[in-house]
Amino acid sequence: MEKKNLNIGIVGYGFMGRAHSNAFLQAGRFFDPSYRPVLKAVCARNADRAKSFAENWGYESVETDWRKLVERTDIDLIDIASPNDTHAEIAIAAARAGKMVLCEKPLGRNAAEAGAMTDAVESAKVANMVWYNYRRVPAVMLLKHLIDEGRFGRIFHYRAKFLQDWTISPNLPQGGEALWRLDIAVAGSGVTGDLLAHAIDTALWLNGPIAEVTAMTETFIKQRKHNLSGQVQPVGIDDASAFLARFENGSLATFEATRCARGHKALYTLEINGEHASAEWDLHDLHRIRFFDHRDESQLRGWRSIHVTDGEHPYMKHWWVPGLQIGYEHTFVHQFADFLDALAQAKPAAPTFREALATDRVTDAVLKSAQTRQWISP
Repeated sequence: MEKKNLNIGIVGYGFMGRAHSNAFLQAGRFFDPSYRPVLKAVCARNADRAKSFAENWGYESVETDWRKLVERTDIDLIDIASPNDTHAEIAIAAARAGKMVLCEKPLGRNAAEAGAMTDAVESAKVANMVWYNYRRVPAVMLLKHLIDEGRFGRIFHYRAKFLQDWTISPNLPQGGEALWRLDIAVAGSGVTGDLLAHAIDTALWLNGPIAEVTAMTETFIKQRKHNLSGQVQPVGIDDASAFLARFENGSLATFEATRCARGHKALYTLEINGEHASAEWDLHDLHRIRFFDHRDESQLRGWRSIHVTDGEHPYMKHWWVPGLQIGYEHTFVHQFADFLDALAQAKPAAPTFREALATDRVTDAVLKSAQTRQWISP
């Protein structure tokens, strides 16, 4: 069958703009979707850099006002890859204009923004998805399959951490194009909404809803120079965040994230312990899960290392021969390919705005708990 064109307009040309654009280009080359992505326009405030980005990635045109992009009749889908403070206004306008909307995580700076965005896409009945790409790591998807098959039995424990070290220096400024994640007005929060949001989304997907949390946060560097004003200003974001959680299924959890763990650039790990089995996964070795099944023969019982590269493993038949690995960028390709398949079947593509709203409610609860020193229900 002849493929239908899907005309894409993207807002933002940074790290996520590149990751998303690569996914748009590669999905149809390795998968067989019913839609052909057409890179119609990139929108950013810096016209020269936007033009350079468009030439490199193959976008047909450039806009410097996202409102004009949303109004264009030749655009079917708006992809939001810009800083957090722009998400809500763009998504709501795009939905009202009848556009499909993809949005980088977190959905909103808080649950109130995310709720308004969710209401907008659901009222307009437009396809929507949030780029929580770690769900699409083949090894993490395999964990999901094993859990759904009942291999773990009742789940007792869930542990996750996401450690970085790039904000340790007090000389690092905050704000502006490169460092907006350190500006509370733009980011909404620090590691809670940035790193922990990934861990929370994965946990909700694998283990179900969270019933309550108790948390602590810390801002180690209290003041930083702001890139835009040049003034030394208080830092409002959290440098570190940790919380305990109780899931609705009764399991207990610990979550930790920091940007002050010297020696770690992106150490994201998770572990699940059930009545029959346990599993561990590490982003640094993203193709591998360590798996223990107590039902194995006692003489051979132990932790096994599963290299997730076989054609029977999630997504891997679309890539190379067994034993050869793929990487971080492929998770975005998988997610966009899943979106196109869902679109063809008129089904939601996970995680939807509604699912991402659940994550924002948990991050709000974490921040509130840290402030009040109480258990909070999302």
